[in-house]
Parts: sequence; structure tokens; C-alpha cells
Amino acid sequence: MAKDMTVPCADGLINLRVGAIILKEGKFLMVGNERADYLYSVGGRIKFGETAEEAVVREVYEETGVRMEIDRLGFIHENYFYGDAPTNKGKLIYEVSFFFYMKVPNDFELISNSFTDDEGKVFLRWVDGHDSITVYPTFFKTELRRPVNTVKHFVSDER
Repeated sequence: MAKDMTVPCADGLINLRVGAIILKEGKFLMVGNERADYLYSVGGRIKFGETAEEAVVREVYEETGVRMEIDRLGFIHENYFYGDAPTNKGKLIYEVSFFFYMKVPNDFELISNSFTDDEGKVFLRWVDGHDSITVYPTFFKTELRRPVNTVKHFVSDER
């Protein structure tokens, strides 16, 4: 099995990640887990040998149980942050993410609101831009209210 594209660099890590933008009825689908007080995009790390497009289709299927096609690339996000997962706690991470708008079937319903990953129970939740919960990337709350047909580049730095 191909390895996730996470590479040690100095005392930190470099991640290559994809995220899915799944919109329905003015809301976007996010992921949460039992150890965090925030939500993050459906998606995950690109595996070595995959393209970003292959990775996002795989991740959407793994997390929702539905095979979706890509509509278009929406955002590229460069992000420096400190890890909070047991495997990277306190490590500085530089992550480059590609966020793709997905073609969401009209009859799309979640097969399950929860699944497990390597680190425990995970759940899916619909969010609108006015919800008070913290979401990552933070620009989703404003940018997804009025999607545009261009690719936007964001840089975040929490060092």
C-alpha cells in the first residue's frame, strides 16, 4: 500500500493533502473527531503515486461511501500549524492542500454520519457559514457562501 505524502523535514513535517468541497442546500460537509473541538474538510493526505484528483475521489468515497466526480479545483492552501494528533503532537507542519469542488448527486445522503480512521471515531457534519464551531480551513465559512469559478490561493501561518 502506498504511503501518505508526509515527509519529515528538520523537526517538523511536510504534508500534501486534498480536501473535498461538498455543498448541499447552502451547507458544506465537514469532519470531526472525538478528540478535537473543531471540524476539518472531508479529505486526507495524498498517497505516493496518486494525483491530487485521484486522492480526493478516494477520500470522498472512504468518508461518505459515495463516489463523486470532481467539478473543479477551488483553492490551494499553504498552511503552517502545530500538530495536535497523537502522531504529530507539537510538531510544526507545513501543509499544502488542494480543495476540489465535487459534483454532488441530487439524491446525496450520508450513508453513515460516523466512521473510524487510524486514530479513532470520526463523524460528518453539515455546516453553514454562520455556525459558531471552528472549521479548518477557516476561509470556508466566508468563501463557500458565494463560490466563484476561479482558483484562489490562501496562506495561513499559526506559528
